[in-house]
Order: sequence, then structure tokens, then C-alpha cells
Amino acid sequence: MKSPKKIAHEIGGVKNDALRFGLHGVKSNIVGSHPLESSYESGKKSQEEMKRQVIAHTYGAALPLKMDLDRQILSRFQRPPGPIPSSMLGLEVYTGAVDNFGFEDYLNDPRESETLRPVDFHHGMEVRLGLSKGPACPSFM
Repeated sequence: MKSPKKIAHEIGGVKNDALRFGLHGVKSNIVGSHPLESSYESGKKSQEEMKRQVIAHTYGAALPLKMDLDRQILSRFQRPPGPIPSSMLGLEVYTGAVDNFGFEDYLNDPRESETLRPVDFHHGMEVRLGLSKGPACPSFM
């Protein structure tokens, strides 16, 4: 009786497919984000929570729940994976992020880099539909 030959791509609970996704960087797994970035994120999260409490006390408990539903609906609305990335404009307008001036506005968007691999539309849709595992698009070469 023949046993099926299968090569395991799972190492340490993480699926690795170097031919499809490229080699993984070790430094990004070891080194965390910059301390200022983590401080900024925690400050933004606490500010959103405080705003949510003020709205709940002013308008009632139903409005923050409605706002959460609206945010979930707007975060799901995206373009299919391809050459034009989803801008999530509705979510940015809803959260007020459209008024923020980020680094990609004056430096360069990392997706416009020359070392970025082209997006595989079919693999992106497989990941979105749950038929395949891994990142929706590979990162830099």
C-alpha cells in the first residue's frame, strides 16, 4: 500500500511557502515596533474610547453600538485585490482619518515602490474567500 507523499509547509504553527510568498524576514519577528509608535497607538485607542464614552453619556448607549455597526460595514467594503488598492475612503471619512496627514502623503507610499511584487489577483481572492492561507499579496522582493 502506498502512502501519499506530502511535504509539510507548516513550521512552528506558521504556514511557510517560500516560492509563493518569498522568504520571511527574521528581524521583523524579533524586533517590535518603535516605542513612539506603540505609544501613539495606545493614545489613539484611549482617545477613541473616551470619545465613545462621552457619546454614550450624551446620546445614550445605542449610538455607540450603531457607530460600531457602521464602522464594521464600511471596513468590509473593499475592491478586489489587484493593481489598484482599496482606499477605504468611506471608513476614512467616517473615522475622520481623511484629515490626517500621514507619512505616505509627503514621503512615498510603500505600495508604489519599485521592489514591490505585482499582486496575484487569483491568490488574493482565494485568501479573501478562505480557500488559501497566507498574505493576500506578497510583500517586497
